[in-house]
Amino acid sequence: MKRRRRAELGEAGPSHDRWLISYADLVTLLFAVFVVLFAYSWHSKQAIRTVSTAIRSGFDSMSAAQTETAPETPVPDQLRGPTQSADPLRFDTAKLSQQLQGVLGDAIDKHEIVMQQTADGFIISLRELGFFNSGEATLLPGAAAKLQDTAKVLMEDGLEVRVEGHSDDQPIHNGQFQSNWELSTARAMSVLSLLVDEAGFPPTKISVAGYGPYHPVADNATLDGRRSNRRVDLVVLSPRSREEKLH
Repeated sequence: MKRRRRAELGEAGPSHDRWLISYADLVTLLFAVFVVLFAYSWHSKQAIRTVSTAIRSGFDSMSAAQTETAPETPVPDQLRGPTQSADPLRFDTAKLSQQLQGVLGDAIDKHEIVMQQTADGFIISLRELGFFNSGEATLLPGAAAKLQDTAKVLMEDGLEVRVEGHSDDQPIHNGQFQSNWELSTARAMSVLSLLVDEAGFPPTKISVAGYGPYHPVADNATLDGRRSNRRVDLVVLSPRSREEKLH
């Protein structure tokens, strides 16, 4: 029986290479699938590109139309940046500066008074040079006239003022003042008293503060810097309504 079975199958025995036929069929099918997918993908890309171009064109047209017709949305003052709100004060600082220049021109030329606008507001800086002797809080002769002229301009526009006394960082110990705190506050009070008592500035629109050496505008390491720091600043404020004062 074994010899007959072997004769029917042949001397070589059963073939073990039939799997190659199936593998070749599989490769052929995979190749066909990839060809179909590539063709579909290429067609899809072309279609997507066409649709994308049309949508982009439509949105560009809509955006242009909205830019031309949409009204400008107002920006609250508290959200405005420096380029949108260059002057946060509610008065014309350029006009005020021009008015003060007209009455204080000589003192400004001598650098006894310096005007500037800072983040704190519009400041009229009265330097020690033209208003006080070193270490003293009594106003020099001629200082009263400058302050009265300043008060007239400020009162015309109903503006408010904060009088700030400042000093350099050099220790002071004399028979009148024991610290720069006392000196700066006393000088501020001298200016405030003249503005109110002699110039007629409304006391409800003025306040006072003494900062000693702690708000310098220049380097205390130099003589010129210390001279600049010895000053009384008139910080000009916008007039406030009754409601603002209550809050």
